[in-house]
Amino acid sequence: MMNASPSAPDRRTELLAAGAATVTVLLWASAFVSIRSAGASYSPGALALGRLLAGALALGVLCLVRGEGLPPRGAWRGIVISGVLWFGFYMVALNWGEQQVDAGTAALVVNVGPVLIALLGARLLGDAMPPRLLAGMAVSFAGAVAVGLSMSGDGRNSVLGVVLCLLAAGAYAAGVVAQKPALGSGSPLQVTTFGCLVGAVTCLPFAGQLVREMGDAPASATWNMLYLGVFPTALAFTTWAYALARTTASRMGATTYAVPALVVAMSWLFLGEVPGLLTLGGGLLCLAGVAVSRSRPRTRPAPAPLTEEAAPVPEAEAESQV
Repeated sequence: MMNASPSAPDRRTELLAAGAATVTVLLWASAFVSIRSAGASYSPGALALGRLLAGALALGVLCLVRGEGLPPRGAWRGIVISGVLWFGFYMVALNWGEQQVDAGTAALVVNVGPVLIALLGARLLGDAMPPRLLAGMAVSFAGAVAVGLSMSGDGRNSVLGVVLCLLAAGAYAAGVVAQKPALGSGSPLQVTTFGCLVGAVTCLPFAGQLVREMGDAPASATWNMLYLGVFPTALAFTTWAYALARTTASRMGATTYAVPALVVAMSWLFLGEVPGLLTLGGGLLCLAGVAVSRSRPRTRPAPAPLTEEAAPVPEAEAESQV
């Protein structure tokens, strides 16, 4: 009888990918807390460049230790596109956008990204769009809207800020979809390391600002920038690539809807920002939607094959026995 349950190696791979995705969303959520500190002393471009340089250095050391060489030629197209759009443009646009709009509006607009990933993934990568994924994304997006509305209202929204956050969401989605094929040729560490390096090169025009601002910035802001580079960038982007190589871009995009809920919890724990009922409800909706989007329908076991005694008697034979 055919066993419908996944094999042990497949189950282990699925659990490792889920664990890697969990590490990613936890570290990306923590990044919002650090950006608040570092962003007060560093301009958007300088903060992005400092973060990427720290990340590229940490990843480069890890590559040397593990003996990773250059990525294969087939991976470079995706590495360059994701490096320019996601590692470079996205970080600058998001840092700049968050200075123009309140945190709630930024979170709301940027969370269009997973929807764009699903649409681009279905169009360009042939990703399946099962009903559970669509339903989970709808629930999570509703939660992100609730969180965004509960955090909005300090009066510093601007059209420029909304446009920048929307451009950041588009660059994030395009970068993820471009990265997925690259992981078919290169390892997650290679794709992340050289993508981060490409992003750092893209942000080199901000090198002068970084040097000037680093001399005036308090140590806490610089430490937060280094933390952003080593953990939410080097480590989190590598675990993201590991998980992305083992699932679809659409499913990984839906997983990031857990970030707003985690940001609410971390702000409560570390910044003393007590969330309101609407914020808590929105965070719970985000987590519920992620759970739905990553769930799989139960598979019914295959029916046992009919034995010779239980097999139906052909009609011709039945007539001959009458």
